[in-house]
Amino acid sequence: MEDKPQVDRSAVLARAREVLQIESGAVAALAERLGDGFVRAVQLIADCNGRLVITGMGKSGAVGRKLAGTFSSTGTPSLFLHPAEGVHGDLGVLTGDDVLLALSYSGESDELTSILPAVARIGARIIAFVGNPESTLARYSQAVLDVAVQREACPFNLAPTASTTAMLALGDALALAVMEARRFTREDFARIHPSGALGRRLLLRVSDVMRVGDAVAIVSEDATLHDVLFAITEAGAGAACIVDQSGKLIGFITDGDIRRSLLKDEKALADKAHGLMNRTPLTISPDRLAAEGLKMMDSPAKQIGEIPVLDEAGRPIGMLMLKDLLRAGIF
Repeated sequence: MEDKPQVDRSAVLARAREVLQIESGAVAALAERLGDGFVRAVQLIADCNGRLVITGMGKSGAVGRKLAGTFSSTGTPSLFLHPAEGVHGDLGVLTGDDVLLALSYSGESDELTSILPAVARIGARIIAFVGNPESTLARYSQAVLDVAVQREACPFNLAPTASTTAMLALGDALALAVMEARRFTREDFARIHPSGALGRRLLLRVSDVMRVGDAVAIVSEDATLHDVLFAITEAGAGAACIVDQSGKLIGFITDGDIRRSLLKDEKALADKAHGLMNRTPLTISPDRLAAEGLKMMDSPAKQIGEIPVLDEAGRPIGMLMLKDLLRAGIF
């Protein structure tokens, strides 16, 4: 069995630093070359009535798949088309309303150049990421973005490294420029990321997480504290809503209020609810954002665990609880 080579710490770190310097330099050089071609590319995508279809072979294709996800998540419907599959029927996904973003450092990839005449006949506009502005791909394109690099980070100047990093960075820049051109908002982002933290904060309503029915303790103002405590226990809650004869909220009592009352007077359980209740509790409506409820509970002035949810007539229809908000990922 051959001995495994010993890693030379100094050489390894030197190589890593060189790679990072080469690749960061390639990205920085892109910023200096941005111009009208980039603006045309943004305009083509912003004006597109169809989808952005991204294509590329090998490592460029891997970058293209990532960019398709970035564009889709920032408001530009996008998909990846493998060029070799395109000539065998997959070009059917492309329409004259679409824009094709083609990634090829040489601009002469056989699989990619073979679909360009068909793309032109379909009528889709083409944006090229190329290292050779005189290439076949560039000639077919309405917007050409130069991703040429001085050298690859590979010590043999062969493996696509700095060039693919440049493509990826330029693709991100294009996606975010289009996002702003389309006035894509935080709310738009949340709608297509409903399971993300931002989506939950911007989309989840009080009505989505509030407790209802038997999980809400509601008693009359003439009930005793014994009745209130029993209702709280039955509901598995931490507080009870006190209502008048019409069912409107007139007060709020927590189990902590009752415990503190018992410490002062062991016979307090016989007292009426209206004597202990908080007559001006915080309340919230079901259509408010759940995140707003969390903010109310977490205010420096008041640290509370539950808030009554009221309908338009002021009747309690639910209970918003801190632990339910945290469980739902609102934080």
